Amino acid sequence: GVVESVTLGTEQSMELGGGSVAVDFVILPEGFGQRKHIDISRTIGQIRTDLEKELEIPESSLFMMNMSGAVEFAEVLPDDKGLRDFGIKGGDQVGIELRINYYQEQPAEDYVMPDALELRVTDQQGREKVVTVHVQRPVAEKPYLGGFRNKQYGTTFHHAITQTAAVQKENLKSIRFHREVQTYEYRTRSTQCKRDNGTQMPKLGLFVDSARDVEVQPRRPYFSSADQAAVRLEKSVIIQCHVRGMAARKRARQLRKQRADRLALEAGEAQRRWLEADLRHKREVERRMHPKTFEDFSVLYKELEAWRFNEANRIAKSGFDEAARRAAQRELLHKETKLLQTIDKLKIKAHAQNRDSKIKRKLESMSHPKVWAQADGETTTVHTPFTTRAKELMDLYSGLRLPLLTVDERLDVLLHVKWTVKEFDCNLTREVVDLIDREADMLNRGRPEKSFAGLRRRLANLFLQFIETPEFNPEAVRLQKVSRQLCDQSGTHPLSTVPIRGLGQA
Repeated sequence: GVVESVTLGTEQSMELGGGSVAVDFVILPEGFGQRKHIDISRTIGQIRTDLEKELEIPESSLFMMNMSGAVEFAEVLPDDKGLRDFGIKGGDQVGIELRINYYQEQPAEDYVMPDALELRVTDQQGREKVVTVHVQRPVAEKPYLGGFRNKQYGTTFHHAITQTAAVQKENLKSIRFHREVQTYEYRTRSTQCKRDNGTQMPKLGLFVDSARDVEVQPRRPYFSSADQAAVRLEKSVIIQCHVRGMAARKRARQLRKQRADRLALEAGEAQRRWLEADLRHKREVERRMHPKTFEDFSVLYKELEAWRFNEANRIAKSGFDEAARRAAQRELLHKETKLLQTIDKLKIKAHAQNRDSKIKRKLESMSHPKVWAQADGETTTVHTPFTTRAKELMDLYSGLRLPLLTVDERLDVLLHVKWTVKEFDCNLTREVVDLIDREADMLNRGRPEKSFAGLRRRLANLFLQFIETPEFNPEAVRLQKVSRQLCDQSGTHPLSTVPIRGLGQA
């Protein structure tokens, strides 16, 4: 795994006065890890959306679960909750497991170009006319000029060429030349600098007056070239000392920074490895305490068999007499039976949880809006009347399964369900209405809560059957494994549409 530190929501955190939390994400089963510093006020849905955009995966294909560290949460993290709602404080460190639901892309159908294309073009006067373009199919295969594929949306683009020449750009700038005017006049002048001088020595025929000559003594002693070289050497040594000191201090700061970065990286790696090991340990403990999948129960059965084998070998090699050995074997058999009963109870509980989660995913799939991909890569989301009805039925089913409701709230939910199913007249809806009336009568009589368990379970199952019937919920057609025939379901159709043989009559 690669460790990367990213800060999300910093400006919002400063405005709200909140803090940030270090979150270590571990993608399972690949085992890749990444650390992010996230604003504590962000919700799980916002974090999941950011991760899906960063990983370039489809929407709703990432699941976040099993939070550990400062706060522990052993289920799928709900999207509507924020990090602050889990009890996380600023500066805490937590770990979260990520699982990606991969899907297989369906191959696109081959496109067949027609023999003629009708194009609508607009002339310079703004009039629209239809132009027919006849397609000439080449005898030889056209050369492949390359192209590319958009990995995010799956759209394929190919390079193409045409015979039309490219439009030449006109040079709109005017041509400019250098010019000279006739009134310009050139002149040449010379001058003498004040530093130019000369001397004149006496000679035959020339008398030089020396009456005004003065001997000048220098105020400072003569400074020779050797003295100048010595001063340059001394100053060069001083400059070299300062430069070397500056380079040494810069190198020392660089080494200290590298050491601090290395120590921080090692500490982060150790913390990440510890979090990953802790997540794996907690996952293994969770698999044994609350198994859910077939692999979890296989691990339990294998460990039980290994324990039984070791105990049997220990009893066989203990040297007990026949009576003590048989007593130890009976005790071992009793413990094994108890453990098998415990595993069976866990299997029943896991089956119920998996069934509830499967039903929830099915209802959410029916209530999701329709999504179409556009040519520019964007998507269009549309809620149809069928998806809206599926969403309403899902809400009613969730209301039926809610525990700890007051009598008034439960009666309100039952009344809405009764109004929904009474739109159809069949055996299924009549049975649902009968169960609703029976529960309402028991609620008015003040019966205890435990006496409603079987009745409410049967009512929920019948209403789920009502939701999964395409005649009542059109969105359920997509999830049908076998096509349904109208004449073969007398229990779900109005009596006016059922043939006589469908009612069991001769």
